[in-house]
Amino acid sequence: MTANLLDLDLDGLAAFCQRLGEKRFRATQLFRWIHQRGVHDFSQMSDLAKGLRDKLAGQAEVRGLRLLSQNLSGDGTVKWLFDVGGGNAIETVFIPEDDRGTLCVSSQAGCAVGCRFCSTGHQGFSRNLSTAEIVGQLWFAEHFLREHLKRPERIISNVVMMGMGEPLQNYDQLLPALRVMLDDHAYGLSRRRLTVSTSGVVPMIDRLAQDCPVALAVSLHAPNDALRDNLVPLNRKYPLSELLAACKRYLVHAPRDFITFEYCMLDGVNDQPEHARQLVELVKPHAGAKAWCKLNLIPFNPFEASGLLRSPTERVASFAKILSDAGIVTTVRKTRGDDIAAACGQLAGSVLDRTRVDERMARQRTVLLKPVKEI
Repeated sequence: MTANLLDLDLDGLAAFCQRLGEKRFRATQLFRWIHQRGVHDFSQMSDLAKGLRDKLAGQAEVRGLRLLSQNLSGDGTVKWLFDVGGGNAIETVFIPEDDRGTLCVSSQAGCAVGCRFCSTGHQGFSRNLSTAEIVGQLWFAEHFLREHLKRPERIISNVVMMGMGEPLQNYDQLLPALRVMLDDHAYGLSRRRLTVSTSGVVPMIDRLAQDCPVALAVSLHAPNDALRDNLVPLNRKYPLSELLAACKRYLVHAPRDFITFEYCMLDGVNDQPEHARQLVELVKPHAGAKAWCKLNLIPFNPFEASGLLRSPTERVASFAKILSDAGIVTTVRKTRGDDIAAACGQLAGSVLDRTRVDERMARQRTVLLKPVKEI
């Protein structure tokens, strides 16, 4: 069976090379060709011995994702739709800013958590992505953008696991993907610039702290269990007391001295002054202790199936002021890419649910492939 080398971190690639009778330094060379240079043709890897190139050609491949469509937002955001087989497609988003380039990466085809405000969750769940499919999103985007922008240096400085799916429910495939992204022989991302977002899978937060502590973002969205049970069904299994305790344990290992809490602002649902005051009580530090979290308020991006509306701007500002006045660092996320359905909570791709097929979302796959304009 031919091995897809995008599935392997450096240790995995070294073990593969050893099985071919090669030393570890050959794996490092190969790793650089694949990830730093974006080369998939072994015959072009000029500093590898011809014998090794022949072995690789017979037993391995570098197989990326098949691109279905590409859309460009007026603000420079780019969204790609990739075919992952079996009637499933996933979405990946690049967000350019003055001081960084951020890639939002998917971890599953669909999502089983089913948060009310997330269009991915409304499609149901098909399957976990492989490590190669997770890494392949970064591999494609980085080298596509370098070629398009005619810039040899690294374009993507930040990766956020905030695309389709719950990353910590695909832990075994996620972990080697994170290690590839962090490796200096590959993409060399800082642990502070690689963020895993979770809706609150408590046992896996603890495992991530031990295995590969990167920046952590938690989808909070409610200040009490009753409301969060309704918005984030996973809360019924891991309530707020358990979730916040896991977050504080994570801080001991985290590359940053804070956890980011994401809070989607929903009109008349979780955006009232009493909700803000409850949130202050939930996350404020004990007397004399330093702040341990930041709040990121996210404008909701409405979609028909949710039955929810975006909080008015003035209400978001009032909510933020209550938090800030209490000493909690609070930001309001700027919406990016909403004109191409690439904003937070909008990534839907096309998922063949295990129990149903959402034909309306499948029709989105017919979007024509467009050339990327200047970013």
